[in-house]
Amino acid sequence: MIKAAKLPMSIIIVGVGQAEFDAMVELDGDDVRISSRGKLAERDIVQFVPFRDYMDRTGNHVLSMARLAKDVLAEIPEQLILYMKSRGIKPNQPPPDYSPPGLSPTPTI
Repeated sequence: MIKAAKLPMSIIIVGVGQAEFDAMVELDGDDVRISSRGKLAERDIVQFVPFRDYMDRTGNHVLSMARLAKDVLAEIPEQLILYMKSRGIKPNQPPPDYSPPGLSPTPTI
């Protein structure tokens, strides 16, 4: 994972079952960036969520899965931005508005 932190990638881990997930929480790196053999990860690329925290006992599984999806994906935009900034990569300019032939462009506010 230390080497992977230099790549444009994210790692998502969903813990299933009743086990203790202390090691996964540590890999998540939200509090302390992970290190190994004296090397510190360049950035946090891991998002960990324990599935049991999203089990809805009331039966509203749609809401539970929506919350799970939201939390699983929550850190990815920031991880992407940190990667892009660390490499000096800037987003492309947005393309100009397109209007089909014969139609006037839509005014922008």
